[in-house]
Amino acid sequence: MASELFYWHDTQNWCGFLEPGLECQPGEHFENPETKRRLQNLLHATRLWDHLDPLDCEPAGIDVISKVHSTQYIDKIQTLCTNGGGRADEVTPVGPASFEIARLAVGGVLAAVDAVMGGSVDNAYVLCRPPGHHAMPEDAMGFCVFANGSIGVKYAQDHHNTKKVAVVDWDVHHGNGTEAIFQDDPSVLTVSIHQDRLFPSDTGSVDVKGAGGSNLNLPLPPGSGSGAYREAFKRVVIPALDAFEPELLFIASGYDASALDPLGVQMLSSEDFRWMTRQMLDVADRHCGGKLVMTHEGGYSATYVPYCGLATIEELSGASATLHDPFFDHIKLYGGHSLSLDQQAAINRAFDASFST
Repeated sequence: MASELFYWHDTQNWCGFLEPGLECQPGEHFENPETKRRLQNLLHATRLWDHLDPLDCEPAGIDVISKVHSTQYIDKIQTLCTNGGGRADEVTPVGPASFEIARLAVGGVLAAVDAVMGGSVDNAYVLCRPPGHHAMPEDAMGFCVFANGSIGVKYAQDHHNTKKVAVVDWDVHHGNGTEAIFQDDPSVLTVSIHQDRLFPSDTGSVDVKGAGGSNLNLPLPPGSGSGAYREAFKRVVIPALDAFEPELLFIASGYDASALDPLGVQMLSSEDFRWMTRQMLDVADRHCGGKLVMTHEGGYSATYVPYCGLATIEELSGASATLHDPFFDHIKLYGGHSLSLDQQAAINRAFDASFST
């Protein structure tokens, strides 16, 4: 699922995530079209695109978006965009067309849910902008306008009678919006594996457990690589999903935990994202009849996001590797990929918080 209009969401000429001024030269906002457009281009270049089933989508209705966001907030974003755009929050600029494009991003998730739940596709990847996992019911946050994935979860429950849904978020930043939306809802298990105290710096603690233990946070130390992420999945994430037995699995797929990302300092390669995707497909096969929806969230290396996304989508589609990742041979030589004592301790704390009686 992709639309050219997703790339027309205008985050203006900011200096990274700072508004330009006398201290910051105008440049390019981190959340710009290039990473996602280059991913789509790589799918075409490798001809993997020819073997995928593209889905059409329409902008989501306000009635669906209001299942998560207040009318006041929706009106605020619409008015801001109608008046030419501006700051939706401290780091989230929007342009004149961003309200309609954000509605389309939600619509892409709804189309994916319909296709997966209807059985016309096995799983779906939504290559959407703006992202959604930080968006709060009353506020934009962290480059996110509407909570695309969370709205999709509510839609699956309302329109497809889905009783239990799990959301796994491997973006390097904490999935605080998803957590806040479902914190009091035991029918939705939310799992976030993220760099400790990166963004938001005051959320993502293992102590936030949600209703009936339905929220699970795994804050990993900076510098975590393959060893830490694979241990966290095997020891905590997969057992939690197996215990919950979801009927539908959502993945908030950010690629900013990669070794080349400018907004995180984790060390994953494209092969790690392929491996995590395989684990989630196996969980979906065990509990959901394979039903899995993945939404594209962060990832700010225009050079490397396409290779991580390609590996993920190859795994989703069952395709063999269509291109050797030219950066992998460099990343695998970086020191620190093995599980360290501080990383093991962080995983132990998450395990104890989640499974202790």
